[in-house]
Amino acid sequence: MPCDEGKMLRVQDLVFGYTDDFNNLQGIDITIEPGEFVALMGPNGSGKTTMMRCINKILKIKGGSVEIDEQDILRMDMAEIAKLCTTVPADTPLDFALTVRDFVSLGRAPFINSLWWESEDDEQIVDKAMWDLGITKYADRRLHELSSGERARVLVAKGVVQTPKLMLVDEPSAHLDIKYKVQVMEILRDLTRKGLTVLIASHDINLLTRFCDRIMLLSKGKILAYGKPNDVVTAESIREVFDIEVELVESNGVVYILPTGSTKIE
Repeated sequence: MPCDEGKMLRVQDLVFGYTDDFNNLQGIDITIEPGEFVALMGPNGSGKTTMMRCINKILKIKGGSVEIDEQDILRMDMAEIAKLCTTVPADTPLDFALTVRDFVSLGRAPFINSLWWESEDDEQIVDKAMWDLGITKYADRRLHELSSGERARVLVAKGVVQTPKLMLVDEPSAHLDIKYKVQVMEILRDLTRKGLTVLIASHDINLLTRFCDRIMLLSKGKILAYGKPNDVVTAESIREVFDIEVELVESNGVVYILPTGSTKIE
């Protein structure tokens, strides 16, 4: 559960634009507590991935501030940020020639400070992450030999061995069938129970309402709502952001959506 001390992520009045005359993100204000599982939800082009790349400093913001664990990223280099924050992409190129174990071990790169690639401690961290995520049996296989669900766990394992405080997860279930979609969300949920803070970008609204503590609804570069899933996901908000009529169904305290209307092809 989230603790009361400090803020793991604080974004204040963030502004970003790929060009000088247009802002893709405008006036973004969010805080995330340690140990929270927070979703970033919105249609394609709303700015989800862009926001994550601003948080981990891959993109240079125009204005505002980003703090991770109460440290200003503008005063940190990328190696320092990597020790606090890791990013899990949707997938990895299938032409990666590394074995699973070698790929997962790349997560220790920010901590390598000797001529040797891995210390004994590094190896133990890698071994534990692979065991916890059930991928030890794939250690000597190449990434392209794995299924999408198996690769998803490998990507999360690489993030875990980085021992971050904040994990940014971009569309982790985009190419997975329903079994592995749920499995990945369960893995991330379990990581937050162990103290990791997770910010996930996803289109799977029903999975987000089931697993996440809070949801951030993003549209056209601005946050329209931010709060508990049942407060943010309403028929009105889904209509406004996704341009489709839905019916809400509640089960065990969780709200799920069922599309009931059609949308015009533009």
